[in-house]
Amino acid sequence: MATIDTTFNLKEVLRSVLFVAGEGVEKEYLAEKLEVSTKELEKALSELEKECSGECGIHLIRYKNKVQFSSNPNFANYVSDVLSPVREKSLTRAALETLAIIAYKQPVTKLEIEDIRRVNCDYATQALLDQNMIEIVGRKDAVGRPLMFGTTEAFLKRFNIESVDALPDYDELMERIKVLHNEEDEKEQSDSLFRNVDDFHFEDETEEQA
Repeated sequence: MATIDTTFNLKEVLRSVLFVAGEGVEKEYLAEKLEVSTKELEKALSELEKECSGECGIHLIRYKNKVQFSSNPNFANYVSDVLSPVREKSLTRAALETLAIIAYKQPVTKLEIEDIRRVNCDYATQALLDQNMIEIVGRKDAVGRPLMFGTTEAFLKRFNIESVDALPDYDELMERIKVLHNEEDEKEQSDSLFRNVDDFHFEDETEEQA
């Protein structure tokens, strides 16, 4: 393989690789296969990230030590109008609230989630499992050994979060959810929904499904 001897060339090689890959590619794998150092790779990725951001139609996203090209979420409606892709199912408010608790409290059991929400969360957790937003990560060492839930790689990708260690504060996460799902009814509660888990006030899922 020809030596990639400049950051510019490496940046353009990465642009080509990520465009063709479609899915996320681990940074260590890229460095190994392209025979460059981690520092060189990160420098080129940072330059590419600057170009692929803001109003650019393609963004470079990072999650779980992977990098991937993604369409600009601000243009999602235009992409849908032209290509008519199968949209991701929108998450209900109850599911979003449950997902937020799991994201910040994981690993967490269903009973612990219900202690916070004060309502049954069977429907919400099943919906999140069906959409691969959460997964079973083990059993708690307690009576009955209840299942414990955690978020998935699909969750990180959907909300453009690099890792669970980089979770934004509640308000910022809510803003990302609003952009992705365009749910205008959530604007009324965006200032408080994810601010303080202990102060959450939730609607019962049975009311939402009615």
